Amino acid sequence: MKDYQQILSGYRDEMFQTLQELVSIESVVAEPKGELPFGENVEKAFRTALAKCEEFGFETFDAHHYGGHAEIGEGEECMGILAHLDVVPLGEGWDYDPLGGTIENGRMYGRGTNDDKGPAVASMYAMRAVKESGIRLNKRVRLIFGLDEEVGEWEGIDKYFEEAGEPDFGFTPDADFPLVQAEMGILVFDLVKKFKKAPKQGYVLKSIQGGRAYNMVADSCTAVITGDNAAIKSKVEAYREHTAYEISCRARGRSMEVITRGVPAHGAHPEKGLSAISVMMDFLKEIPFENEDVNDFIEFFNKKIGFNIHGWMIGAGLKDEISGDLIWNTGIIDVNEERGSLTINVRYPVTGNAEEVYDGIAPHLDEYDVGVVKGPHKEGIYIPAEDPLVETLMDIYRKHTGDTTTPPIITGGGTYARAMKHGVAYGIKFPGEEATEHQKNEYIDLENMMKAAAIYAEAIVRLCSDEDE
Repeated sequence: MKDYQQILSGYRDEMFQTLQELVSIESVVAEPKGELPFGENVEKAFRTALAKCEEFGFETFDAHHYGGHAEIGEGEECMGILAHLDVVPLGEGWDYDPLGGTIENGRMYGRGTNDDKGPAVASMYAMRAVKESGIRLNKRVRLIFGLDEEVGEWEGIDKYFEEAGEPDFGFTPDADFPLVQAEMGILVFDLVKKFKKAPKQGYVLKSIQGGRAYNMVADSCTAVITGDNAAIKSKVEAYREHTAYEISCRARGRSMEVITRGVPAHGAHPEKGLSAISVMMDFLKEIPFENEDVNDFIEFFNKKIGFNIHGWMIGAGLKDEISGDLIWNTGIIDVNEERGSLTINVRYPVTGNAEEVYDGIAPHLDEYDVGVVKGPHKEGIYIPAEDPLVETLMDIYRKHTGDTTTPPIITGGGTYARAMKHGVAYGIKFPGEEATEHQKNEYIDLENMMKAAAIYAEAIVRLCSDEDE
């Protein structure tokens, strides 16, 4: 029997090359094409991953392009390692090619390196090393590839489970070490206000477009306004000087285009970013639009949402001892002359529920004649620290890192752990590492990727074999 950790270390360069190959594919979920529900690029990443697993001798399965798995081992029970191959949009302002997989100073840069192609590749090679070591597994181990994790609906993983069944237990390498034992509930919904027609004189708001995904802090926002262009330019300059926010304008025909820039971040951690939408709406209160419904919509945003990320201004300020404050992110704004729409991403405490959120915001919406269109909802999860799965995975983490003090984590992030009967999020980011997922210059530290792969390999052995460590 060979040492699986030694085998794994021998695949270091090949592992990085595999990740570069996957990163080169812009696997953002797109409109369906033929039998491909998530578009051609997501399918290309899926095919690439399955082909690599087949090359390693894994059994593979494709649930009609909605997801699939690669499997080793045998037995009645099944451990799932749930990763995903879709990514958020590339965004702007990168210092590296977001599809290039550039390696510099021990890091690989590119969209998906950290979330979640890097973790998927680390898990893939961990399974390969265990398989090639000759260790007999008494459970099946499935590396499950999700294909629409970033867009909220999770239709793919649901359809995959319908065909392949759910694992009995497992983890997703799509969050933080040492381990995530609780994930807050997640809501996505639109807040919509219709505008009555108004005379097209004075200042007219033609449109606002901002944000790329509900679960990202918007890094840019653009408004098109007609009216006194010189006055708009003067207001932009005064606002920029007064606030120091990044805002600019330029003439576009007879209209003026106003652009705000923010700082992107994951929607679970809006405190790490700055919403360009919030900056834009704060600026627009300086302009007296002819349409009073437009003015009301802007006032609604600034008085009920603004820059606040915990929802207390709009009646959603829930909190508990386990998970802390509710998290509110306005991910997308879409406004035209007929209506204004905000796509909201809420992460509520694990002891709360969706109706508490909707009941709390209802009177504030009614005050401004704003409607709500409910979207995806995922309930929170909580697994106690004394659970055997948590205890084993924590022990493995501590053995490989020497970190015996960092406790399990409570997060606002949403991972495939909540799709399993009994699962947690386990890595790939180590304590103290910079969070770069969903941001420009996303990267993975390559030494830590190897360390994570070693942890995942031992998790497979400890949880799915009779071998002693």
